[in-house]
Parts: sequence; C-alpha cells; structure tokens
Amino acid sequence: MTDKTLYRITFHSQGKIYEIYARKVSDAGLLGFVQVEELVFGERAGLVVDPSEERIRDEFAGVAKTYLPIQSIIRVDLVDRQGVSKIRDASGDNVTPFPLPVFPSGDSKK
Repeated sequence: MTDKTLYRITFHSQGKIYEIYARKVSDAGLLGFVQVEELVFGERAGLVVDPSEERIRDEFAGVAKTYLPIQSIIRVDLVDRQGVSKIRDASGDNVTPFPLPVFPSGDSKK
C-alpha cells in the first residue's frame, strides 16, 4: 500500500459512535483488538470549525497508536477521500453492539 492509503473506521465507545480516519489498520497481535495508526484529521486552516472533529482531535491528541476491541468495530472502509471525523450519539441509531459471551461465575457444579 502507498502513503495515500486511507481507512475510515467506525466504532462504538461509551454510548457514542466514532468515525475516524487513519493510514494504517491491522490486527494488533493482541487477541481481540484492532490496531489503528497514523490518525488523520482535517486541516485547521479553515475559518469554519467543526466542533465534533475538534472533540475527536482533542481526545486523540498525542496518540501514536490506538487499540480498539474487535467487538466495538462497526466497519472499516478503504476510502479515496477523507471526510469529517465525528462523534455522534448512538441512542438514535439502529446499531446493536456484538453480543459478548456470557461465562458463568463461581462453581458450575450445581
């Protein structure tokens, strides 16, 4: 892949849906995680500032790599152009998180 490769990653986190852009996405070498590197944000040179993109930029400031749990990922797309990174409330969406396995706690000999 070239330097121009760009991915759009959509994922759940704490009741919100995040949409971010990155140059590298791979399996993390950690079971159950996806590694996202080289996050890309829009230029700050414009007069119009999108508050949701500023919130993401602030949240990921100084992050070289982030590891996302596989069950939080909604989709990963290889895209031609960068859009606006955003955070939106998940309450109005028809997105259901992938169910987690239920393991019994304590003694299973009952």
